[in-house]
Formats: sequence, C-alpha cells, structure tokens
Amino acid sequence: MSTVMQFGPIEFWYWWVAGLALLAIEVFMPGTFFLWMGVAAGVVGFALLIEPGLSLETQLLIFAVLSVAAVVGWQVYLRKNPPQSDEPTLNRRGAQYIGRTFALSEAIDNGVGKIRVDDTTWKVKGPDLPEGAKVRVTATEGTLLVIEPAAAQTTEA
Repeated sequence: MSTVMQFGPIEFWYWWVAGLALLAIEVFMPGTFFLWMGVAAGVVGFALLIEPGLSLETQLLIFAVLSVAAVVGWQVYLRKNPPQSDEPTLNRRGAQYIGRTFALSEAIDNGVGKIRVDDTTWKVKGPDLPEGAKVRVTATEGTLLVIEPAAAQTTEA
C-alpha cells in the first residue's frame, strides 16, 4: 500500500503565512531583503484571494517577479536617496578626524608614518616629514589617514 500524501490546492492564507514567516526572518537577519519577499508573498495571497483559480506556476511566477522587482527597486531607491544622519561619521572613526591637525608621533618615511590621537595610534600617508611635525588630516583610505603639512598655529592635539 502506497503512503503518498496528496496536498490540496494552495489557499491564499498559505501565502500570508509564508509572508509573515519571511518578515519574521527579516527581524533576525536585517537587511531589507526578506522584507520585500514577505511583501511579495502577501501580494500573491491577495491575488489568490481575488482569483482562486491561479495555477501554482502562475503563483510562483508572480512571487518571483514581485520579489526581484521589489528588492532591486529598493536598492535603486536607496542609491538615489541615501539615508540622512545627524552623525554621518558615527561609525567611521577615521572620518571624524578629517580637517583636524595633529603632531606626528613617528616620522613619515617613504610616505608612511604615525600620529597619536587620544589613546590610539593611526598610520598616516603623506609627504616625508620629521617626527613632531604638524599635519592636517585630509581624507581616509580604509584605516589609513591621508595627511598634508599644516600651519604651526592651528594645532589641536
């Protein structure tokens, strides 16, 4: 005797449950990827509620197209409208030092030296200068601060 299980037709609320599950995953894995897939699943559920005769293939196609369109659309929107912050350098510590002036704690030799900022030593890149010379931070390259010689009267550290 065969014990093959037969599943009935997919009901609209199955998609809503799947959508809620995807939204729950988004809570634990943030990044707004599963959010849009959850929304797409909810839309498919509404489509199935309105038109109960949709085939499984059509449902999956609608879900796939809406998921991809929503994720790509959101990424395009974010590129055109980046989130604004009152603390844009909050998690970019090196960027907080741009425009500030410091004394070299280690001479710049072959374009690389060091400065001391509070309790941290930073590698710097710039023209060769002796230890103690005043430098101004102009940019960052990863964890490297790009500097230029500074006027002696504008020292902060």
